[in-house]
Amino acid sequence: MKFTDASIKIADTTDVPELVNLLNTAYRGESSKRGWTTEAGLIDGEVRTDETSLLKLINKQGSVMLKFCNNDNKIVGCVNLQIQENKVYLGMFSVSPALQGAGIGKRILKMAEEYALYNYIPVIFMVVISVRKELIDWYLRHGYTDTGKKIPFDEDGLSGNHLQPLEFCVLEKSLKQ
Repeated sequence: MKFTDASIKIADTTDVPELVNLLNTAYRGESSKRGWTTEAGLIDGEVRTDETSLLKLINKQGSVMLKFCNNDNKIVGCVNLQIQENKVYLGMFSVSPALQGAGIGKRILKMAEEYALYNYIPVIFMVVISVRKELIDWYLRHGYTDTGKKIPFDEDGLSGNHLQPLEFCVLEKSLKQ
């Protein structure tokens, strides 16, 4: 697939160390607090993912990781897309905390939707921590709807200890073909 946004490409295994760094600094620890998508107040620790987990995800059948590179070819945004029957699951969506609010997330989201349509899949969905109202509102403004479905968010032994009980809500968007 050729993307309409030249800054977005499909990541490969050589990108894993840089992607892990981006994901960890965007979601966890002090560095994530510079952005508005941090989970630092909800989940303790510095790790969101590791190289082993990300390699599995990149090599998984039906899974692709998109990377957004700046002019210096540094990865400053990413998203994982997984084809699951008649829907595409969107996960690990992140933008460097220092660059949040600059429109990169909107561009990545647009490419994720183009990817789904390219694969003739009319629905894209994601899970978001239910107490992340500002993030959920951002997705709602971009055409996603809250399905009302809740999924438990269990600790996995890797990505930090929850500082309060957490659950996911499922958001979904129907795409025009």
